[in-house]
Amino acid sequence: MRGLGTGAMEPGGALRAAIVATAAIAAVGLFVSGCATGGTGARDEGPAGSDAVVPSAAPSPSASRSPAAKEPTRLDVVRMVKADPKVAKAVKDDLKPCVADEYPIDVSYGDLTRGTANDIVVNVMTCGDAVGVGSYVYRMENRRYQNVFKAEEPPVYAEIDRGDLVVTQQIYEKGDPVSYPSSEDVITYSWRGNHFAFVTSTRNEYSNAVGDGDTPAPAGN
Repeated sequence: MRGLGTGAMEPGGALRAAIVATAAIAAVGLFVSGCATGGTGARDEGPAGSDAVVPSAAPSPSASRSPAAKEPTRLDVVRMVKADPKVAKAVKDDLKPCVADEYPIDVSYGDLTRGTANDIVVNVMTCGDAVGVGSYVYRMENRRYQNVFKAEEPPVYAEIDRGDLVVTQQIYEKGDPVSYPSSEDVITYSWRGNHFAFVTSTRNEYSNAVGDGDTPAPAGN
């Protein structure tokens, strides 16, 4: 037949070729099956990284300070000062509303003692001229605020400054008006273990001439 030429397959060649092809396919199938079910094939581990543990992006809890669930309000602070046995009776007597339910106190919250909650700095003043009659620091201890500092020599005022307690004590000479003290002491305290320790003191002297006498009114046109 035309078309077979010299490359025509000999009798039985087709059968041998089919056997060889079948054997090759079987070998490939056996290899693939071995990779899928054996204990050492790469497919046992799955795609790269598919079962890897990814670190959580959320930061782990730290041992930072835990502020109180609810800080005392000004009225809570008033009650706390009035119930405090360390506060002088004269200061408690001054701690009464000036107008309606407005009490003459300044309250600051901050970290002074490295405790488990914010510390509270309280300044009690007079209603008329706002002269500080008592300054106190309350620290959270055993789930209750405790008085850890007091200054009751008026005029006095305490505040938080960069983690330290700064107390200003105004000094009056005889005849000084309330609005013009002769000098003031600025004392800085820092928390040391379980108490406030003295750090430094600064004396500021003021001119006695400032504020003395009446200033004449300017002449009218």
